[in-house]
Amino acid sequence: MHKLVVLYPHPASPDEFRRYYEATHLPLAARLPGLRASRHAFALEGVGAPSPYFCIWEGEFDSAEAMGRAMSSPEGEAVAADVPNYATGGAQVLHFSPIPGRSAS
Repeated sequence: MHKLVVLYPHPASPDEFRRYYEATHLPLAARLPGLRASRHAFALEGVGAPSPYFCIWEGEFDSAEAMGRAMSSPEGEAVAADVPNYATGGAQVLHFSPIPGRSAS
């Protein structure tokens, strides 16, 4: 499994961000080839300090190669090109393959 995470700083207009993101951007992202699952959240909380982020999106792919193919596809290019339409503060994009851990007791 490979994860793609997008962190969005606080936008100029949170209500406009939320409306556009849910009505337009998420349906566009849902068409990414090979996307196995996705989830998002608004109003993130920091630990011991306010969060510098307003929204997080996480997408799951079978592998780093699958994620790379998705992001270089026409759908992936459309998703990337759409970000300036709602994210006035830009976005931080990260990707990684999680290392299996053990359960906390």
